[in-house]
Amino acid sequence: MIPETLPFSIAALIIGLALLVWSADRFIAGAAATAKNLGMSPMLIGMTIVSIGTSAPEILVSAIAAIGGNPGLAVGNALGSNIANIGLVLGITALIAPLPINMKLMRKEIPLLLGITLLAGAVMIDGQITLVDSLILVAALVLSLLWLFKGDSDSMADQEEEIPDMPQGKAIFWLLLGLALLVGSSRMLVWGAINIATSFGISDVIIGLTIVAIGTSLPELAASVASALKRHHEIALGNVVGSNIFNLLAVLPVPGFFATVVIDPDVMGRDYLTMAGLTLLVAALIVIMRKKGKLNRLEGGILSLIYIGYLYTVYLAAI
Repeated sequence: MIPETLPFSIAALIIGLALLVWSADRFIAGAAATAKNLGMSPMLIGMTIVSIGTSAPEILVSAIAAIGGNPGLAVGNALGSNIANIGLVLGITALIAPLPINMKLMRKEIPLLLGITLLAGAVMIDGQITLVDSLILVAALVLSLLWLFKGDSDSMADQEEEIPDMPQGKAIFWLLLGLALLVGSSRMLVWGAINIATSFGISDVIIGLTIVAIGTSLPELAASVASALKRHHEIALGNVVGSNIFNLLAVLPVPGFFATVVIDPDVMGRDYLTMAGLTLLVAALIVIMRKKGKLNRLEGGILSLIYIGYLYTVYLAAI
C-alpha cells in the first residue's frame, strides 16, 4: 500500500532540487561579490568561495542527511554524483558535440583526480568513514587547491571574469538569502528522499546514488549542454573533473564529522569500483584521443551506455 505522504514526498524532492540549484547560484554570486567588495583577490575567491560554493548543494545535503541519521544517503550522493558527472554529463555533452581536450587538464587535473580517487578508496576500504578519514580528505582538499592554483595566472583571469559586480548591500542580501534557501531546500530534499526510500523499502544509499546524485548533477549537465549547443563546450571536461575532485574531498568527508559511518559492502564493490573505473576510462580516452584533440560522439555513447548499465544494476539491487 502506498503511504498517503508519498505525493508530498515526491513534491518535496522536486521542489527541493529546483530551489537547491537556484539558491546555490545566488549564494555563490552574493558571496563572491561580497568578498570582492571587501578586497579579497580574484584567485583566492576562486579557490575558496566559487570552487567550494559550486559543491554547496552536495555538501549541505550530505550534512543534513548525516545529522538526521542517514549517512548512507550522504555517501551515496558523493559517489553517485561523480558517476553521474562522467556517465551522464560528459556522455550526453559529447553526444551533442565533440569535447575539446585541454592539455593542461591532462597534465594536472586528471592525474590529481586519479590520485584522489585512490585516496578515497583507501579511507573507505576498511568499511567505514571515521573522523580521522574525514580530516585526511579535507587536508587533501586544501593541498589540492594550493597546488591547482599556484602560479596559475590563467585561472586568476578566468575567476575575475566570473565574479559579478554588485553593490555590497545587494551582495549581502543574496548571500544570506541564498544560504537560507540552500539550507531549507536541502532539508526539504532529504526529507522527501528518505520518505520515498522508506515508502518503497529501499535503502537511503540507493536514493543518494540515483535520484539525489542526478539532481545535484543537473547544474553541471545544464551548463555543459548549453555550452555545447553554443559551441563553447571546451569548459565541460574541466568542470566535471573539478566537480568530481570536490565531491570526493569536500562532500564525502562530511558524514564522518558527525559520527563514524559504516559503509555497505555494495558501496565499495559496486559504486566505488564503477566511479573509479569511469574515472580511469575518461583518463585513458583523453590519452588515446589527445592527437585528435577531442572526445567524439563514440566516446560519449560509451560513457552514456555504461551509466545506463550502472543504473540498471542499482535498480536490480533496489528490487
